[in-house]
Amino acid sequence: MASSPDIGHRAYIAMIVQKIADPAQAMLGYQELVVEEVRKVGPTAALPDLEKVLRAARELNALIERLVDTPADNVSIATANATLRHDLRTPMNAILGYSEMVIEDFGEALSQRLLGDISRIIDESRNLLTQIDETPDIGSLGRDQRPENELDATIAADLARTIAVRSPIEPERAARILVVDDTASNRDLLARRLGRDGHTATVASSGEEALLILEAREFDLVLADILMPDMNGIELLGRLKSDERLRDIPVVMISGLRDEAAVIRCIEAGAEDYLRKPIDRVLLRARITACLERSRWRERERRYLARIEFEKERADTLLHAVLPGRVVKRLACGEDVIADRIDMVTILFADIVNFTAFAARTPAGALVQMLGDLFSRFDELADQYGIEKIKTVGDAYMAAAGLPDPRPDHAVAAVAFGKAMLAEMQRAAGPTPPLALRIGINSGPVIAGLIGRKRFVYDVWGHTVNLASRMESYGMPGRIQISQTTYEALGAIGMHARPNTMHIRGIGTYTAYLL
Repeated sequence: MASSPDIGHRAYIAMIVQKIADPAQAMLGYQELVVEEVRKVGPTAALPDLEKVLRAARELNALIERLVDTPADNVSIATANATLRHDLRTPMNAILGYSEMVIEDFGEALSQRLLGDISRIIDESRNLLTQIDETPDIGSLGRDQRPENELDATIAADLARTIAVRSPIEPERAARILVVDDTASNRDLLARRLGRDGHTATVASSGEEALLILEAREFDLVLADILMPDMNGIELLGRLKSDERLRDIPVVMISGLRDEAAVIRCIEAGAEDYLRKPIDRVLLRARITACLERSRWRERERRYLARIEFEKERADTLLHAVLPGRVVKRLACGEDVIADRIDMVTILFADIVNFTAFAARTPAGALVQMLGDLFSRFDELADQYGIEKIKTVGDAYMAAAGLPDPRPDHAVAAVAFGKAMLAEMQRAAGPTPPLALRIGINSGPVIAGLIGRKRFVYDVWGHTVNLASRMESYGMPGRIQISQTTYEALGAIGMHARPNTMHIRGIGTYTAYLL
């Protein structure tokens, strides 16, 4: 719908009036603050004059409000202009005069803040008097006459052009709207107006019928009358907002009630907006468009938040796949450096014998597939035995028992895990001749921690780790070789181990045990 051709003229007049209304409202606001504070802290002798200023400020704003509400035609404007020139001066003079008297009589007893506020009121009064004297004779300003204030004229013209540009409702912005009203003519008129604007309207004659329809179909918006016999609109609104499936549907309340309490109650109950009857067609369209746009933004926000939550859960899953659970929690709590010295753990190394030669004669895809399947089964066994996988390096698999959570049976658990790995290796369908696994185990103190920023790695360091690696590299295919420390930690379980004395580079002569 195009705007009225004189919208620019009316906007210009509104701007002139608003320049008077703004300082008047400021004066009233400051005066209310002044009176409130003097009532609390004194001096009480100043209250009679201050209350006279307050009454005059209220009278001034009431006169200006009537001027603002005056229809913008030339005859009424001429009458309003006469009021502007004459009637406003009476409360203005009272405000200015009594405010100056208060400063003269009680200046020493007033706080600096009160003096500042009263001074602002005096300044605003003088500025408003000047504004009234300089205001053009808006009653004689014709629609075709060029306004004297070029800036105001430009602003008014820009507003007129903006209002004149109306876009048709795009198909994707058309909405499914439920109209709830117990009066048939109201339902029919609203539905037809909505249909002309491109929306799909469905009608319900009562709150109960509306709830039945909402259970069966989806809607983008509900327009609900307040005054209905079986269930009033506010009760219907409450039912919708208490239903998890329906609570996000925006609801616009419609009523002939002029009671502000009804408006406040509707907004408090979750209404998106409130329209009074009789409904202006242009205002209805604007409110519905704004309401639907807000709803669409909220839906986008919900989708974005759901996506963020999904990505967060996926990131958490990935972190738990590569880091111990306790370490992930410490990261989430904001720890920058995660490092622990653990007194007694058991480290296990497992290596595939002759894997280099096997890799040289095996296609890349088949090699990676075989190694991935094998290590995945090892991972499952690690979870089963409560072992923490540390890392894989090539064809080597490293794990630990007793970290990050200490456990007294760390050596027993590591050996049991190693035996399960050997059994899994024998069951696995592999090349001919089959590959063998060599395992080395050592127990002792280690330092464990998280390194890296781009790619986190949870690792362990110390002599215990180095010796466990030597136990593996100096071991035998298909067997588990354990250190003296692990042998002692096993107790009776390790009594059937066979001693194996060897010379280890960097350590010297060392007695290990083969299981």
